[in-house]
Amino acid sequence: MGAERESVLDGTALDLRADAHVHTGFAAGRDSVGVVVSAADLAGMTAVTFADQVGLETTWLPAYADTIRRARRRTELVLRVGAEVEVVRQDGWLAWPADLGHLEVVSVAVSQLPQADGPMTAREVRSLLAAGRLTPEQVAESVVTATIKGIERASRYAPVQLARPLSLLTQVGLDDTAMTPELLSELASACRHTGAAVEISEAWRSPSARVVALLREADVALVAASDARYAGEVGRWQYLRRV
Repeated sequence: MGAERESVLDGTALDLRADAHVHTGFAAGRDSVGVVVSAADLAGMTAVTFADQVGLETTWLPAYADTIRRARRRTELVLRVGAEVEVVRQDGWLAWPADLGHLEVVSVAVSQLPQADGPMTAREVRSLLAAGRLTPEQVAESVVTATIKGIERASRYAPVQLARPLSLLTQVGLDDTAMTPELLSELASACRHTGAAVEISEAWRSPSARVVALLREADVALVAASDARYAGEVGRWQYLRRV
Protein backbone atom coordinates (compact mmCIF):
# COMPACT_ATOMS: atom_id res chain seq x y z
CA MET A 1 0.00 0.00 0.00
CA GLY A 2 1.54 3.27 -1.07
CA ALA A 3 2.30 6.04 1.35
CA GLU A 4 0.51 9.34 1.22
CA ARG A 5 -0.29 12.33 3.33
CA GLU A 6 -3.46 11.18 4.99
CA SER A 7 -5.96 13.01 7.19
CA VAL A 8 -6.74 11.51 10.56
CA LEU A 9 -8.77 12.68 13.51
CA ASP A 10 -11.04 15.36 12.11
CA GLY A 11 -8.75 16.52 9.36
CA THR A 12 -5.41 16.87 11.12
CA ALA A 13 -2.83 15.72 8.59
CA LEU A 14 -0.41 12.99 9.60
CA ASP A 15 2.33 12.54 7.03
CA LEU A 16 2.50 8.83 6.29
CA ARG A 17 5.36 9.43 3.85
CA ALA A 18 7.75 10.05 6.76
CA ASP A 19 8.73 7.17 9.06
CA ALA A 20 9.95 8.68 12.33
CA HIS A 21 11.42 5.56 13.97
CA VAL A 22 13.24 2.68 12.29
CA HIS A 23 15.94 0.25 13.47
CA THR A 24 18.97 -1.27 11.75
CA GLY A 25 21.45 -4.06 12.34
CA PHE A 26 23.49 -1.72 14.55
CA ALA A 27 21.13 -2.59 17.42
CA ALA A 28 17.58 -4.01 17.54
CA GLY A 29 17.08 -4.25 13.77
CA ARG A 30 18.09 -6.94 11.28
CA ASP A 31 19.05 -5.03 8.11
CA SER A 32 21.73 -2.58 7.07
CA VAL A 33 21.15 1.16 6.69
CA GLY A 34 21.35 0.78 2.90
CA VAL A 35 18.74 -1.97 2.80
CA VAL A 36 16.41 0.09 5.03
CA VAL A 37 16.79 3.14 2.78
CA SER A 38 16.01 1.08 -0.33
CA ALA A 39 12.92 -0.39 1.35
CA ALA A 40 11.78 3.08 2.42
CA ASP A 41 12.14 4.31 -1.15
CA LEU A 42 10.06 1.40 -2.45
CA ALA A 43 7.41 2.13 0.18
CA GLY A 44 7.07 5.70 -1.09
CA MET A 45 8.73 7.38 1.86
CA THR A 46 10.22 10.85 1.61
CA ALA A 47 11.93 10.87 5.03
CA VAL A 48 13.24 8.33 7.54
CA THR A 49 14.53 8.81 11.09
CA PHE A 50 16.93 6.14 12.30
CA ALA A 51 16.41 5.44 16.00
CA ASP A 52 18.55 2.50 17.02
CA GLN A 53 18.61 1.72 20.73
CA VAL A 54 21.62 3.00 22.63
CA GLY A 55 22.80 2.77 26.21
CA LEU A 56 25.66 3.48 28.55
CA GLU A 57 27.94 0.93 26.86
CA THR A 58 27.22 1.93 23.25
CA THR A 59 30.40 2.66 21.29
CA TRP A 60 29.20 2.46 17.69
CA LEU A 61 27.46 5.85 17.35
CA PRO A 62 30.22 7.44 15.21
CA ALA A 63 30.17 4.54 12.71
CA TYR A 64 26.36 4.53 12.73
CA ALA A 65 26.15 8.26 12.00
CA ASP A 66 28.80 8.02 9.28
CA THR A 67 26.89 5.19 7.59
CA ILE A 68 23.66 7.20 7.54
CA ARG A 69 25.45 10.29 6.22
CA ARG A 70 27.03 8.26 3.42
CA ALA A 71 23.59 6.87 2.55
CA ARG A 72 22.34 10.45 2.09
CA ARG A 73 24.59 10.81 -0.95
CA ARG A 74 22.80 7.94 -2.71
CA THR A 75 19.17 8.88 -2.13
CA GLU A 76 16.74 11.77 -2.34
CA LEU A 77 15.14 10.70 0.94
CA VAL A 78 15.70 12.89 3.99
CA LEU A 79 17.62 10.75 6.50
CA ARG A 80 17.98 11.78 10.14
CA VAL A 81 20.50 10.40 12.60
CA GLY A 82 18.63 9.54 15.78
CA ALA A 83 18.76 7.13 18.68
CA GLU A 84 16.34 5.63 21.17
CA VAL A 85 17.35 6.30 24.78
CA GLU A 86 15.74 4.79 27.87
CA VAL A 87 14.64 6.70 30.98
CA VAL A 88 16.23 4.84 33.90
CA ARG A 89 15.53 7.00 36.95
CA GLN A 90 12.55 8.78 38.48
CA ASP A 91 14.23 12.14 37.90
CA GLY A 92 14.27 11.49 34.16
CA TRP A 93 17.92 10.48 33.91
CA LEU A 94 18.57 8.69 30.64
CA ALA A 95 20.94 5.87 29.72
CA TRP A 96 23.07 8.20 27.60
CA PRO A 97 26.01 6.85 25.60
CA ALA A 98 29.29 8.70 26.03
CA ASP A 99 29.15 10.63 22.74
CA LEU A 100 25.95 12.53 21.91
CA GLY A 101 27.43 14.81 19.28
CA HIS A 102 26.28 12.69 16.36
CA LEU A 103 22.57 12.76 17.18
CA GLU A 104 20.11 14.97 15.32
CA VAL A 105 17.09 13.68 17.22
CA VAL A 106 16.54 11.70 20.43
CA SER A 107 13.66 9.26 20.81
CA VAL A 108 12.86 8.90 24.53
CA ALA A 109 11.47 5.58 25.75
CA VAL A 110 10.07 4.35 29.07
CA SER A 111 10.11 0.57 28.79
CA GLN A 112 10.58 -0.14 32.50
CA LEU A 113 9.21 1.66 35.54
CA PRO A 114 11.92 3.97 36.94
CA GLN A 115 12.32 3.68 40.70
CA ALA A 116 14.71 5.16 43.27
CA ASP A 117 16.81 1.99 43.25
CA GLY A 118 16.65 1.39 39.49
CA PRO A 119 14.12 0.51 36.79
CA MET A 120 11.50 -2.15 37.46
CA THR A 121 10.58 -4.65 34.73
CA ALA A 122 7.03 -5.06 33.49
CA ARG A 123 6.86 -8.49 35.16
CA GLU A 124 7.85 -7.01 38.50
CA VAL A 125 5.25 -4.26 38.16
CA ARG A 126 2.54 -6.81 37.33
CA SER A 127 3.44 -8.80 40.45
CA LEU A 128 3.19 -5.72 42.66
CA LEU A 129 -0.14 -4.78 41.10
CA ALA A 130 -1.47 -8.28 41.69
CA ALA A 131 -0.30 -8.15 45.31
CA GLY A 132 -1.93 -4.77 45.87
CA ARG A 133 1.41 -3.11 46.62
CA LEU A 134 0.97 -0.80 43.66
CA THR A 135 -2.23 0.68 42.26
CA PRO A 136 -2.95 1.40 38.59
CA GLU A 137 -3.07 5.10 39.44
CA GLN A 138 0.39 4.98 41.02
CA VAL A 139 1.86 3.20 38.00
CA ALA A 140 0.27 5.64 35.55
CA GLU A 141 1.50 8.63 37.53
CA SER A 142 5.03 7.19 37.76
CA VAL A 143 5.14 6.51 34.02
CA VAL A 144 3.97 10.00 33.13
CA THR A 145 6.30 11.70 35.63
CA ALA A 146 9.32 9.78 34.34
CA THR A 147 8.31 10.46 30.74
CA ILE A 148 7.97 14.19 31.33
CA LYS A 149 11.28 14.47 33.16
CA GLY A 150 12.95 12.34 30.48
CA ILE A 151 11.85 14.48 27.54
CA GLU A 152 12.76 17.63 29.48
CA ARG A 153 16.31 16.31 29.99
CA ALA A 154 16.68 15.05 26.43
CA SER A 155 15.43 18.31 24.92
CA ARG A 156 18.55 20.06 26.28
CA TYR A 157 20.67 18.14 23.77
CA ALA A 158 18.60 17.56 20.63
CA PRO A 159 15.06 17.65 19.22
CA VAL A 160 12.96 15.04 20.99
CA GLN A 161 10.39 12.42 20.11
CA LEU A 162 8.47 10.24 22.54
CA ALA A 163 8.79 6.56 21.58
CA ARG A 164 5.89 4.07 21.90
CA PRO A 165 4.21 6.37 24.45
CA LEU A 166 2.56 4.73 27.46
CA SER A 167 3.12 1.23 26.03
CA LEU A 168 4.45 0.17 29.45
CA LEU A 169 0.92 0.43 30.81
CA THR A 170 -0.26 -2.20 28.32
CA GLN A 171 2.70 -4.43 29.16
CA VAL A 172 1.75 -4.45 32.84
CA GLY A 173 -1.89 -5.22 32.08
CA LEU A 174 -3.44 -1.76 32.33
CA ASP A 175 -5.52 -0.01 29.71
CA ASP A 176 -5.50 3.70 28.94
CA THR A 177 -8.29 4.43 31.42
CA ALA A 178 -5.49 4.49 34.01
CA MET A 179 -4.48 7.74 32.32
CA THR A 180 -6.65 10.46 33.81
CA PRO A 181 -7.35 13.65 31.84
CA GLU A 182 -5.13 15.48 34.33
CA LEU A 183 -2.15 13.20 33.65
CA LEU A 184 -2.65 13.46 29.90
CA SER A 185 -2.85 17.23 30.20
CA GLU A 186 0.48 17.27 32.07
CA LEU A 187 2.08 15.10 29.39
CA ALA A 188 0.69 17.24 26.59
CA SER A 189 1.91 20.42 28.27
CA ALA A 190 5.43 18.99 28.62
CA CYS A 191 5.47 17.96 24.96
CA ARG A 192 4.43 21.43 23.85
CA HIS A 193 6.94 23.10 26.18
CA THR A 194 9.86 20.98 24.98
CA GLY A 195 8.73 20.77 21.36
CA ALA A 196 8.62 16.97 21.64
CA ALA A 197 6.72 15.08 18.98
CA VAL A 198 4.75 12.00 20.01
CA GLU A 199 5.29 8.90 17.90
CA ILE A 200 2.25 6.86 16.94
CA SER A 201 3.88 3.44 16.86
CA GLU A 202 2.76 0.86 14.32
CA ALA A 203 4.68 -2.00 15.91
CA TRP A 204 3.56 -1.25 19.47
CA ARG A 205 0.00 -0.12 18.63
CA SER A 206 0.63 2.83 20.91
CA PRO A 207 -0.78 5.19 21.99
CA SER A 208 -4.46 4.28 21.87
CA ALA A 209 -6.95 6.11 19.68
CA ARG A 210 -8.31 7.88 22.80
CA VAL A 211 -4.88 9.17 23.79
CA VAL A 212 -4.06 10.18 20.21
CA ALA A 213 -7.28 12.20 20.05
CA LEU A 214 -6.59 13.93 23.36
CA LEU A 215 -3.02 14.78 22.37
CA ARG A 216 -4.20 16.12 19.05
CA GLU A 217 -6.80 18.31 20.77
CA ALA A 218 -3.98 19.63 22.97
CA ASP A 219 -1.99 20.65 19.85
CA VAL A 220 0.80 18.13 20.41
CA ALA A 221 2.84 17.24 17.31
CA LEU A 222 2.20 13.65 16.16
CA VAL A 223 4.44 11.61 13.85
CA ALA A 224 4.12 8.22 12.17
CA ALA A 225 6.59 5.62 13.46
CA SER A 226 6.83 2.04 12.24
CA ASP A 227 9.40 1.02 14.88
CA ALA A 228 10.49 -1.38 12.14
CA ARG A 229 12.98 -4.12 12.96
CA TYR A 230 12.97 -5.39 9.37
CA ALA A 231 13.34 -3.27 6.26
CA GLY A 232 10.08 -4.58 4.84
CA GLU A 233 8.17 -3.05 7.75
CA VAL A 234 9.28 0.52 7.04
CA GLY A 235 6.41 2.81 6.11
CA ARG A 236 3.80 0.03 6.23
CA TRP A 237 0.76 1.32 8.06
CA GLN A 238 -2.23 -0.62 9.39
CA TYR A 239 -2.70 0.51 12.98
CA LEU A 240 -2.07 4.14 12.06
CA ARG A 241 -4.77 4.07 9.40
CA ARG A 242 -7.24 2.61 11.90
CA VAL A 243 -6.37 5.15 14.59
